Amino acid sequence: MRMSGGTMSKASLKSRSITSTACWNSNFRFFFSPSDLVPSIMSNLLNPDAVFTNNEMSLSDIEIYGFDYDYTLVFYSKHLHTLIYNAARDLLINEHRYPAEIRKYDYDPSFAIRGLHYDVHRALLMKIDAFHYIQLGTVYRGLSVVPDEEVIAMYDGSHVPLEQMSDFYGKSSHGKTMTQFMDIFSLPEMTLLSCVNEYFLKNNIDYEPVHLYKDVKDSIRDVHIKGIMYRAIEADIEKYICYAEQTRAVLGKLADHGKKLFLITNSPSSFVDKGMKFIVGQDWRDLFDVVIVQADKPNFFNDKRRPFRKVNERGVLLWDKIHKLQKGQIYKQGNLYEFLKLTGWRGSKVLYFGDHIYSDLADLTLKHGWRTGAIIPELQSEIKIMNTEQYIQTMTWLQTLTGLLEHMQVCHPDSQMILQEWKKERKEMREMTRNFFNSQFGGLFRTDQNPTYFLRRLSRFADIYMASLSCLLNYDPNYTFYPRRTPLQHELPTWSDQLCTGTFRIPFLQEMVQNK
Repeated sequence: MRMSGGTMSKASLKSRSITSTACWNSNFRFFFSPSDLVPSIMSNLLNPDAVFTNNEMSLSDIEIYGFDYDYTLVFYSKHLHTLIYNAARDLLINEHRYPAEIRKYDYDPSFAIRGLHYDVHRALLMKIDAFHYIQLGTVYRGLSVVPDEEVIAMYDGSHVPLEQMSDFYGKSSHGKTMTQFMDIFSLPEMTLLSCVNEYFLKNNIDYEPVHLYKDVKDSIRDVHIKGIMYRAIEADIEKYICYAEQTRAVLGKLADHGKKLFLITNSPSSFVDKGMKFIVGQDWRDLFDVVIVQADKPNFFNDKRRPFRKVNERGVLLWDKIHKLQKGQIYKQGNLYEFLKLTGWRGSKVLYFGDHIYSDLADLTLKHGWRTGAIIPELQSEIKIMNTEQYIQTMTWLQTLTGLLEHMQVCHPDSQMILQEWKKERKEMREMTRNFFNSQFGGLFRTDQNPTYFLRRLSRFADIYMASLSCLLNYDPNYTFYPRRTPLQHELPTWSDQLCTGTFRIPFLQEMVQNK
């Protein structure tokens, strides 16, 4: 394929387009197919039931295990989010006087993902990466994507300044324009916001986006506070709670090894009691040394003023002063400082699990020195997608294409046409990769190439993370989790660079120059 003078004609360049199955080299006498790498990768697939670690931690050092309730000890069926959405939509209509026509918008479980940001003033839902850059193509006004040019014009680029981002707990306050949705329960909220925005836009109704955001937020909150969700689940527990016998196995294994167990949840006493009896058994309280309900996290971790109150068997609050947190009893409210005083459970010997990175884990790791574990249910489905041959082929080709663009961008002028074609195809392949997970926003953990803002916070606040507590059953109680040493940009080559410089070589610029 070499041409006289060491260059290639435009026709030859185009004949080796990325649309073929081979990468080419204009100065070396070989080419290869990225599909050659697929069998090797397919033999080393990720385990969806593994525990992943951000920080080295030995379970032999852990003496006390703590748990949140919702989406940690108990998982809910797909029906729950539809229930929350419908109930909040009805509250908007009946109590906030919104048009009854919004009932035509049903809940779409495939629309949103966790970790998205919402611009309260512009009524835009979007995905932001770890460096505060908006991922273009994932900005939605109502149910329609906003063109890239419009996004760039609104934000003077695609970067969101720090002062506009949400506060420490992902909330929009004190003049901040963004709020981040980190809770699994927020999926119906994002969808409802988008649907009501869509209705107003389609019907040319002039409205104040800030008022809409507040009304939807209040309606979602009232579904919880007014007990609508709790009553519905208790009335049909088999419909809404996914029976998880492995929860009992995890708790039993820890108790059998002499570990102390406690529960701190924002959910009410009777709701937790019925749910735990369903998934663990009538004797579930025998497994826990301390049970705290309606804790009001994250305030529980910071407010020193609220005392504990005991809850009797009928759910009545007792007035007795609490001098000790007793096994078999249920306590309400309180605060972490009093909890530490009464139990003496301090520091890195405590490991607490929760699904909400901010309200469950952030304060514990930053202020109190506890070890933390994040429960990320989406992890299992995303890993299963990543293990498919189609995904691996697409990503291998995308990495190869990126390597080609990087190493061949300073070439003979005749190569510029094919480089532009490669850039176009790379953009198309990125969109294809996003569609593997969610056609609107892609996966939970990555934008096109960067970690998401969600992953950035997960990496900061969680020592370990996993799809469910059942993953712990695969590990010995004395197991040590070691984070993989992923190379920094200035250290050993990354996997993609190995692709370009290893067995299947793509030439460096200097090699190309030397052979011209």
